[in-house]
Amino acid sequence: MPRTRPDRALEASLLRDHELVGGLDEVGRGALAGPVTVGLAVVSRSTADAFPEGLADSKMLSASRRESLTAPCAAWLTDHAIAHASPAEIDALGIAAALRLAGRRALARVRERGHLPGVIILDGTANWLVPPAEDLLSALDQPDQIVLRSDYGSAIPDEDIPGVVMRVKADAGCAVVAAASVLAKVERDAIMSALPDPGYGWASNKGYGSAAHQAGLAELGASEQHRRSWRLPGLG
Repeated sequence: MPRTRPDRALEASLLRDHELVGGLDEVGRGALAGPVTVGLAVVSRSTADAFPEGLADSKMLSASRRESLTAPCAAWLTDHAIAHASPAEIDALGIAAALRLAGRRALARVRERGHLPGVIILDGTANWLVPPAEDLLSALDQPDQIVLRSDYGSAIPDEDIPGVVMRVKADAGCAVVAAASVLAKVERDAIMSALPDPGYGWASNKGYGSAAHQAGLAELGASEQHRRSWRLPGLG
C-alpha cells in the first residue's frame, strides 16, 4: 500500500485566522510500560511551504528514517516541544488525563518561548487535550493524592489550552502533525532504549506488549516503569 503523503492544506486554512498553528500527536498510549509522550509542532505564516522530504506518519517510517528526519523537522518548524507523563502519573490520573498533562506540559514549553499556538490540530476523534466537565486533573490541586514528576516540567492551566481541530489520520495527512509524531516517537524510543533492563526487552519493544516483554513480566514481575494499574499480561 502506498504511503500517504501529508500536505499543508488544513494548516494553511487555519493560518488565515491564527498567527501560529500547532500539531499534536501522542506515542505510548497503548504501551505497558514507560511514559506516554506528546509531540507538539508549531508552524507560522512564515514557515516554508516545503516540508522535509519523506515526512510521514511516524508509524509508517523505519527507526533510521525517523531519526534522520528530526533535524530537518526541527529546522522547518517555528517551534516544537516534546513532553511526557510518567507511569506513576498514568496510574494516578488514568491514560486520558495523563495524555492531557503531557500535552499541557508541551504547550507550556512553547509558550515560554512566545510560540503558543492559537489553534491545535489533533489526530483522531477523541479530544483528550480539553478536559471533560468532571476532570480527574482537579486532583492536581491536592498534592497529597498525586505525586507529579517535577522534572517533566510545568503545565499550562486548562483554561489556557488553545482551541482544537480534530482530524482523523492527521498524523498521516497533515504535515505539522506528522512532524510532531516523528519527533515524539524518536524521543520516547530513546528513553525506552536507555532504561536499565533486567530482561523486559525495552530496546526492542519500547514498552509495548511483545512476546519477550510478556515473558519478562512472567519471570520478573512488574517494575517501576510499568503501568501497575493496568492488567499486565504475564502476571497472575
